[in-house]
This record gives sequence, structure tokens and C-alpha cells, in this order.
Amino acid sequence: MAAFRRGELQVLVATTVIEVGVDVANATVMVIEDADRFGIAQLHQLRGRVGRGTDKSWCYLLAEAVTDGAARRLRALEDSNDGFELAEVDLELRGEGTVFGIRQKGRSDLRLASLRRDKPLVRAARRVAEAIVDEDPTLDAHPLLADEVHLFVAEESEEFVLKG
Repeated sequence: MAAFRRGELQVLVATTVIEVGVDVANATVMVIEDADRFGIAQLHQLRGRVGRGTDKSWCYLLAEAVTDGAARRLRALEDSNDGFELAEVDLELRGEGTVFGIRQKGRSDLRLASLRRDKPLVRAARRVAEAIVDEDPTLDAHPLLADEVHLFVAEESEEFVLKG
């Protein structure tokens, strides 16, 4: 890696560990094999390793027998360099996952709202919830709200919710 950074080597072959903390300004070309096996966020991070200097750069995403989902992920990366936009596409493609659990994709466990569809409502609810909890962390002054929280949050999820 040091020899590549100094320009003594013209080619570096690496695993995805290259994603973490590598900053080589003269790196201008990256080829990612089996790109269809990676998620949008990881591909975006990987391609961010090239083009850090002033020279024009390219990132080639190679894939064979691409599924429909993989094709949509790769197309999103072709269409945008904006990480926030790509995160929105990823959310749409993978699903919301669980709020009260560890599943990071698929169907949401929210019963009344969708993180995707109801963003303004979710933001407003978060502001209200933070204001209430900042003032009354144990919800002693809000017993009906405390009862509702206990109804919606399973006992095993309580620790997860209160963690943050």
C-alpha cells in the first residue's frame, strides 16, 4: 500500500478492505468484480477511493448474470454520486427493516407509518417524542403515553429502544 501511495506501483489488487481509510490521490481507475454481490453503500464507498486527485477517474462495475435487484442497484450507482440519494434508493430497494429489532431489510415493523412514505410525519413525531423524553425520561408525567409505549414495544425490545 505504501509503495502504491508513493507511486512506485501502478496497480493495486485488494479485497474490500480497501474501502476503509485509503486516500491515494493518484488512484484513477478501479475495477470491482462481481459488483452485483455488493450493496449500494459499499459500492459507493469503494468507488470513493478513486478520483480524489485532480485527474479524471473511472470506476468499472463488472457483473455477470445480474438479477433485477442487482441491476437496479448498479443503475443507481451509474446515475448518481450523491450518497444521500443513493441511501434513498437503497431504502426503497431493500425495505425499511425493523425499528424494534435487528433485521436491516425487508418489511417494517411499524404499524401505522412508513419511514419512506411518511418522512415529514416521522420527523415531526421524532421532534415531539424527543421533547417529551428530554423533559420526562421515565414518562412519569405521561402515564397514558407510558402505557401506549409498553403496548407497542415488546419487553425484549425495550432495552434496544432505550439504548439511544
